[in-house]
Amino acid sequence: MRAPENHLARPVRNVSLQLSSTPRGARLARLLASEQLRTWGLPSHPAELIVGELAANAVTHGRVPGRDFRLLLYVVGDTLRIEVTDTRGDRLPCPQRSADDAESGRGLLLVEALADRWGVVPGPPPLKTVWAEVGTGLTGQRPVPPRR
Repeated sequence: MRAPENHLARPVRNVSLQLSSTPRGARLARLLASEQLRTWGLPSHPAELIVGELAANAVTHGRVPGRDFRLLLYVVGDTLRIEVTDTRGDRLPCPQRSADDAESGRGLLLVEALADRWGVVPGPPPLKTVWAEVGTGLTGQRPVPPRR
């Protein structure tokens, strides 16, 4: 009797980055995610915006001096999952309506609007992971080759 072979229709792609919990780290997360998606032949919209918002929240609300945050991107099938892990598990995100003239506070509403699904996974202490999933638009298609 032969063991069944494990074959995926498309390879599982992933990248994990540890970045400083600073505005520069959040900006770098967005830029590196955009470049990685381009390399994989995937559209950067809306994933780039979601990464930007989740990374900005990690450095604004999840920052502990001297501790980094982690960005994880992976694709399984036709779904891109974005995960941002920070070291403030005691501060769980909650979308809130902001005043019309407020300059911030709409990030999670944007994530909620752009992502197919999103959520928060607590722990292990002191960590939390905020995740979002978006379709890649490649169902039944071969990935678009990266631009050179």
